Amino acid sequence: MRQKSSDHNRIFSGSSLTSYAPITPDLAATVFRTPNLDALAARGTVFDRAHVANPICMPNRCSMITGRMPTAHGVIFNDRSLAWNANTCIHALADAGYNTALIGKSHLQHGLSRNVARGQCSAPTQTAVFPTGWDTLEDAERYLEGAPQITNFYGFQHVEFAIGHGDAITGHHYRWALERRADLATLNTAWESAGPALERYPGWWQVYQPTLPEELYSTTFVTERTIASLERMAGSDKPFFLQCSYPDPHHPFTPPGKWWKAYAPEDMPVPETIDDDLSAAPRHLSLIHSWKPSKNMVQMFGANPELVRHAMAAEFGMIEMMDRGIGEVISALKRLDLADNTIVVFTSDHGDMFGDHGLMLKATMHYQGCLRVPLVFAMPSAGSDQVKGIRTQSFASSLDLAQTFLDLAGAKPFVDMQGRSLKPVLDDPNVSVREQCLVEEDFPLALIGSPLPLHTRTLYAGRFRYSQYSSGDVELYDLNNDPQERYNLAKEQASRADRADMAERLAAAMMAAAPMGVVA
Repeated sequence: MRQKSSDHNRIFSGSSLTSYAPITPDLAATVFRTPNLDALAARGTVFDRAHVANPICMPNRCSMITGRMPTAHGVIFNDRSLAWNANTCIHALADAGYNTALIGKSHLQHGLSRNVARGQCSAPTQTAVFPTGWDTLEDAERYLEGAPQITNFYGFQHVEFAIGHGDAITGHHYRWALERRADLATLNTAWESAGPALERYPGWWQVYQPTLPEELYSTTFVTERTIASLERMAGSDKPFFLQCSYPDPHHPFTPPGKWWKAYAPEDMPVPETIDDDLSAAPRHLSLIHSWKPSKNMVQMFGANPELVRHAMAAEFGMIEMMDRGIGEVISALKRLDLADNTIVVFTSDHGDMFGDHGLMLKATMHYQGCLRVPLVFAMPSAGSDQVKGIRTQSFASSLDLAQTFLDLAGAKPFVDMQGRSLKPVLDDPNVSVREQCLVEEDFPLALIGSPLPLHTRTLYAGRFRYSQYSSGDVELYDLNNDPQERYNLAKEQASRADRADMAERLAAAMMAAAPMGVVA
């Protein structure tokens, strides 16, 4: 059923570990085959300067729905779950009369990563104020014998989880596969372990073609179940908010079936900065650059061209498969007569270095490869083929999504939201609603022997990116004149005034973002 114009439906389509590149016209035209993302950008508003609030999965995903910085909502790393009573924009939308659903990757709870740093940080002795099992809803073992009943997951009235990455098949995705008579021998039910493979790149265990067929892969599950949710909600007289969250193209890079050969490694572009000298970069980056790929765990390491090409070819196959799924969802909107009254949003929770500056993966590396993400809003009024896509230079943060969703719904923001509504920019792309973006990152593993910095804070303002590390290292880049971040100006005499100004701005931004605590 079509909704009245004031109650637009919303599809929030997300991916995991997608840098800005897929919506960059020059690269997309020559390398990627993403016709559906291209079409979305061509009829929507693209934010060219969208950044994460935190470059790690869980902290940024929690910021997306709470509208609060990680130090405010409490999930500063992938080792703790969002509090069960956290206020979210999903709760607010449900209270405003929306049907709410999440299909795919949630990662608001830490599941099988819960033992990574347990006992290393101060924590409550009990969580009896929350219902038993509240923080294990994303634990794979909860779904081995059946799925738990979930009717309110941080405001989502309906959830179907795809837990894990690559060819991992857990959560509701696992139950769905069993219903399709999946061969258990082909299923990788672990979180990060390498699954059975038809072909494997010998240079890194995170790149392989899984035995899992395309029809059982997570992208197929998310697409199919998203369309089923649309069909279910189309008959309601309520508007809906549907989060369609693809686990791909996060590592491990495991495109199934024909997608494994969709791109040839020899055709992949190696970043211009792959051989950069990191002598002026923070000291820990040179250390990471010296590391080799681990044989049995996932950690950052120094890249080489051959490895980057093979990983990139696999990732591009995953992206193209995801793009096809997005196209099927948009086709379903049209078939169900919902397209003219549905706002479609696409973004990602973080990026990845992927060979930039000779580095791989993420964590404590605040280059734009990790911090800059795609963000597209396609409004119903932009549905005509004649409407040209708009690109705005306004800063945007993942922090702003919650506030924007509530503003577009005409719902009131809740107390302590720290983001800004992007609606004024959607109305006029020349308007800016924020002059800067703050990025936080805390790395508790530094408490148990990791040589990486415990705390990092970055500020984007004007033409500069300024970062301070708890190790004492500082970075200052002029992005207008050095968009590839190759020349650290922090120690340059000529840049002393700019460094002092950015340090002052960063301190003010951190004070403004400091949590106020709970009034008891």
